[in-house]
Amino acid sequence: MKEIKIQEVKGFCFGHAQNEDALTGCSVIICKNGAVGGVEVRGGAPGTRETDALHSENLIEEVHGVFLSGGSAFGLDVGTGVMRFLEEHNIGFDVQVANVPIVSGAILFDLYPGDPTIRPNSEMGYDACIQAFSEEHFEQGSIGVGVGATVGKCLGNEHVMRGGIGSYAVEIGELQIGAVVAVNAFGDIIDSATNEILAGVYDKSNGVFFNSEEQMLKQLEDNSTNRFSNNTTIGSIVTNAKLTKAQANKIATIAHDGYAKTIQPSHTMVDGDTLFTLTTNEVETELNVLSMLATRVVQHAVMNAVKHAIGCAGIPSYNDVKK
Repeated sequence: MKEIKIQEVKGFCFGHAQNEDALTGCSVIICKNGAVGGVEVRGGAPGTRETDALHSENLIEEVHGVFLSGGSAFGLDVGTGVMRFLEEHNIGFDVQVANVPIVSGAILFDLYPGDPTIRPNSEMGYDACIQAFSEEHFEQGSIGVGVGATVGKCLGNEHVMRGGIGSYAVEIGELQIGAVVAVNAFGDIIDSATNEILAGVYDKSNGVFFNSEEQMLKQLEDNSTNRFSNNTTIGSIVTNAKLTKAQANKIATIAHDGYAKTIQPSHTMVDGDTLFTLTTNEVETELNVLSMLATRVVQHAVMNAVKHAIGCAGIPSYNDVKK
């Protein structure tokens, strides 16, 4: 097994756009020739677009783009810009009178710490597509949908750390599989190999981590811990494995284990955790092995998201606290 860059997974283009002053943005994954798609939504507070179309019993088999956006529900407007770009490039589902691009997506809440009046919109989605078609490099951390992401929120905004967007991919023979994940979790981000907290609820005064799960237990006698809505981890697996639509959905379901292994707690009622699967459907493989790999690439993408983040607005990053 060889680690590769996410942009080396054939058949996909990746792009970002952001407003660095407002600390919000979006990221896109474009499949020029279409990709068999699946999705699993596990969090209790999701914001999504065109996820029903990916259910196994429904007609559409292929997706042409997936977007990951900040801006809470306002950020769903990004999908309009992605559709416009793809239509201009004649990419979509042929309905005889037009090509209709099938664009799915999910949003996270990043109205704090940036400007809550500025959100990703259709123009930003369009700009991210331009970058996806023209840029071969995929930057991680505080960019795109990750530019305003934070983690570790159970004690309030004064103890959060920077989240971000991360990627990870591997290749075994002809099989390629990777993940792109935007991490904006309510909980702590854990190194799945060492169980070390990488980012989360942080005491800046004393330079130590609180433990989110322990803090939540202490709050049982207080009011509900559902005090903050600025959460959610969203992402997509990309691969060239041969999958039916039902199998793509199952891979997305299993790969949520990658969230559970690196985010504690994960899939809470105040997270909208969503994970897509996209495949160009070319290489025969063993599904149990593919499921294991999908979980692994998600784990590493989550950890890479916080490891590449940059501190700003008084909010420390992994690199700030690990110096």
